[in-house]
Amino acid sequence: MEMKGEQRIAASRTRVWEALNDPEVLRQCIPGCQSLEKEGDDRLKAVVEIKIGPIGARFNGAVAISDAHPPESYTISGEGQGGTVGNAKGGARVRLAEVDGGATLLSYEVEAQVGGRLAQLGGPIIDATAKQLAGRFFTKFGEVVETPAVAKAGAPAPEAVSAGAEAAAPSPAVAAPVAAPQYVVAPPGPVAPAGGSAWDWFLEMVLA
Repeated sequence: MEMKGEQRIAASRTRVWEALNDPEVLRQCIPGCQSLEKEGDDRLKAVVEIKIGPIGARFNGAVAISDAHPPESYTISGEGQGGTVGNAKGGARVRLAEVDGGATLLSYEVEAQVGGRLAQLGGPIIDATAKQLAGRFFTKFGEVVETPAVAKAGAPAPEAVSAGAEAAAPSPAVAAPVAAPQYVVAPPGPVAPAGGSAWDWFLEMVLA
């Protein structure tokens, strides 16, 4: 099986590269991912449950990275074992390119082989499943990566803090009345608070 594709992501190339190498981000995005553990700087393992046609299975996979050129490209190779349903192995080249508007274009080329009962399903079913899984991964990946990393739960928005400070501050009419021939010292207002790694998507497609 051979497959090519690309995805435009509204985030910097550095941010996309970091996300493609972040096990927690990948775990959220890989369909059917049960666990994802990093075994080293260039290796990780995953347990994924997926259904291909009439066959559903639990796969144990390992992926290795090589020829890395951060944050531009790398080559990945992997193998997944699904017990009696079969196995899959292959490799891919992933590239990241900066595009207009500060976005990133992620492109990939995948080559994979399947064996066992999976091979008996036929090319059309395997190809259709791989494309579906890739689509689901990239949709979720884009949502996660494009979310501002600085957003924190419970933190007030800058606009809200500014509005609150303005509401608490005394109005000019109170601070300096025009009619009274005397100085009025307004009490000080409250002080405003100070402002405050694409390994397993490939494994998912290979397993498909």
